[in-house]
Amino acid sequence: MTDLADAVARWAEHGFVVLAGWVPAAELEPARRELADLYPPADEFHTRPDDPRAAKLRGDEFAGITPFPFPGPELGLLAVHPRLVALAEALLGTADVRLYSAEAWAKYTGAADYDQPLHRDYLNHTLLAPADDPAFRQVELFLYLCDVPEELGPPHFVSKTLTRGTPAFPNWLSRDERPEWYAAEASAAGPAGTVVAYEVGTFHRGTGLTAPGGVRYTLHASYRPAGAEWAGRIAWADRSHEPGWYAFARRATARQLLLFGFPPPGHPYWTATTWAAVAARYPGADLTAFQPS
Repeated sequence: MTDLADAVARWAEHGFVVLAGWVPAAELEPARRELADLYPPADEFHTRPDDPRAAKLRGDEFAGITPFPFPGPELGLLAVHPRLVALAEALLGTADVRLYSAEAWAKYTGAADYDQPLHRDYLNHTLLAPADDPAFRQVELFLYLCDVPEELGPPHFVSKTLTRGTPAFPNWLSRDERPEWYAAEASAAGPAGTVVAYEVGTFHRGTGLTAPGGVRYTLHASYRPAGAEWAGRIAWADRSHEPGWYAFARRATARQLLLFGFPPPGHPYWTATTWAAVAARYPGADLTAFQPS
């Protein structure tokens, strides 16, 4: 298993790093069991195409995306797994990080055309443009919830050693425009528990699924430095009255709640009155760390 120092070095040089088995496979199981609440199993999808759950996943490569909060807590807890948080902190060079997006994604062979042109993700991850300064970078993490060999559509990446200095536009580049980049792209295929980390300014693309009867399950979590307020995709407060959020909050640690923007212990927000009110909102949550002395 790659150590953090090596991961940081690869990230700095290439703009991405693939960490096989970064999260132990056994620690994926509680979250994997929740996938049945979101998606039909592969055999049902491929043998019952008219089933409503299968039908809505066809024809659109993004139809299989389900954003946080999820019905159960385990997928959400996996998005803030300690090994993912430690990786984000190391890559961003700070312990003061925020989770700004989390989503599950299921892809099924034949459901849609998942083969994409090379592109960068910054257009829907920041109001601005990617920065070279590590203090202002953002990191997207793909966590594989199943084995993702080449025939199950792993993302492909192009090293920033080849693309550094590319203008902000155009953002999508075809094989005809950059054949040398397509020839040099690296596959992120890997076993369950693999984490792929990349910058929003790194060229990459989704690839097609070819395995008969195949399905690919991934969990995506995006992190930014706390001060990079121009970066984001989700307003968590807008989703904070959904049942899934309450289920998550009851299980989350104080450190995990900080990733969503809870004020840290000792912050002036925390008074006896506000603490009691938040505790009343989240019965069963362990908010001890935030309680004022």
